Amino acid sequence: MKNKILLLALASIIITGCSAQKSVVAENIIDATKYINSITTEDLKTHLTIVASDEMEGRDTGTKGQKKAGNYLIEIYKSNGISFPKGAANFYQKVPATFMNKEYGEKLPDSENIWAYIEGSEKPNEILVISAHYDHIGTKDGEVYNGADDDGSGTVALLEIAQAFQQAKNEGHGPKRSILFLHVTGEEHGLHGSRYYTDNPLFPLANTITDINIDMIGRRDEFHKDSNNYVYLIGSDYLSTDLYKVCEEANKKYTNITLDYKFNDRSDPNRFYYRSDHYNFAKHNIPSVFLFNGVHADYHQASDEVSKIEFDALAKRTQLAFSIAWELANKKNRPVVDKSGK
Repeated sequence: MKNKILLLALASIIITGCSAQKSVVAENIIDATKYINSITTEDLKTHLTIVASDEMEGRDTGTKGQKKAGNYLIEIYKSNGISFPKGAANFYQKVPATFMNKEYGEKLPDSENIWAYIEGSEKPNEILVISAHYDHIGTKDGEVYNGADDDGSGTVALLEIAQAFQQAKNEGHGPKRSILFLHVTGEEHGLHGSRYYTDNPLFPLANTITDINIDMIGRRDEFHKDSNNYVYLIGSDYLSTDLYKVCEEANKKYTNITLDYKFNDRSDPNRFYYRSDHYNFAKHNIPSVFLFNGVHADYHQASDEVSKIEFDALAKRTQLAFSIAWELANKKNRPVVDKSGK
């Protein structure tokens, strides 16, 4: 009898141990270093030299130049084997002029958000959005305002992040959740493209786990004259403690860049939290984080050129954004909304 009891106890211990081991394996996330290293200064420079060239005429909303830039983005997605989202007819979400102009009475033409998509392997109905605006302010008095940093830098970061995820998928390590790469229009005129998407989402907002928004990550500001090894994170802890922790842990694990929370202060007079596209997700209670290098003397000037981009900083910040996305796309649980956002 004693031997039978001992055998049963031993069996119970073995079963419990196996279950715990399976749980650990289920939570284990493959090391992303290989895919992080596929994001290079060379590729970013190649893309940005085209996206922020005079040929794109400053990418003002709805213009021929912006459409040329959009065509380039789509061709890169296609060349990397990345398609438009499931449920969409093509790479475009049309944003009508009537929608954009009703807010401020401008005379903007029709424009488009551009989207690309990698479907998740285990939780395809849960969506991680990575966003950046691809518009800028066009031309003034014959000068082209190329917007290399604002937001050519974020635009090309999305291209590199997407190719890294697609490489992982090709090698059998695709994201568990689906990822929507969203290039929004009309940001410079009032966050119109992101507002249109959240008013007319392709995927239910209830299924959208987070927005990672990238807007200006190729330069440094006056507060970091001695080093570009930093990035401002804004909003990561406004709605979700989990999102804040993921950002911190991903950085410690992979990139070791200085995370500066100067502009995360709710009393910040610059109000950057309300000034880029993540805000249209956050106001719908979707955890959101904004990656930003701060403003500089060339902000909204014709001098915001590719020649002034610090590509080492752009690559490092893009790698950080990828590592945050990697953790969010693969963790067992989505970030919990445990704060009001106020």
